[in-house]
Amino acid sequence: MRVEVFSDIACPWCYIGKTRFERALERYEHAGEVEVVWRSFQLTPDAPVSDPGLTVDHLAEKYGVSRDGALAMMERATREAASEGLEFHLDVALTANTFDAHRVTHLAAARGLVREVMERLMRAYQSEGANVADRETLVRLAAEAGLPADDVRDALASGAYADAVLADLDLARRYGVTGVPFFVFDASAAVSGAQPTELFLAALRQLGPQRRPPRVVADAEDAACGPEGC
Repeated sequence: MRVEVFSDIACPWCYIGKTRFERALERYEHAGEVEVVWRSFQLTPDAPVSDPGLTVDHLAEKYGVSRDGALAMMERATREAASEGLEFHLDVALTANTFDAHRVTHLAAARGLVREVMERLMRAYQSEGANVADRETLVRLAAEAGLPADDVRDALASGAYADAVLADLDLARRYGVTGVPFFVFDASAAVSGAQPTELFLAALRQLGPQRRPPRVVADAEDAACGPEGC
């Protein structure tokens, strides 16, 4: 079974959803038969690459609320994160463009380190106030997750994996994804949002390998071969 996970590094609920889904996968009986593919999504594709402002101010302007109102919106995600053992500091988060960060996650996928790199980038954004649009910051964070710094720097300088990010964004449009996290199971069923771990586990069990014996719809023992002969 393939599970495609559409997420944005700048999305607090994506970090929570990633944590819950991975915990469900740890409990799933056939986890070894599940291929998880991380897909890029941008909540704010026009976010600045340089000198990004605070996310709280961006939210206040976007939704026409006060700064305190925007902080209150963030508080729910912070509480949910804490219930999963995650420590958010969204008051220092920066609304930075995530396109290059997604390019780095594609490099990580090619090296078998996408889970670790996604984790590091999400933690940097949600908990550390890191500017994930800054290329040297991305080099440092990816290196901390196991990617060679020179390889990350070369990929960012060359434009590598930009087409892969654009392909993910196009696939999201074709799937009708308008919010993240969004989990697509074998291109035929989906779970939207950072659902509880138990719900993800139920979805895996319902949609994944069942290992049930085939139902016999016709039986002709005298026209078949078995352990005792034909």
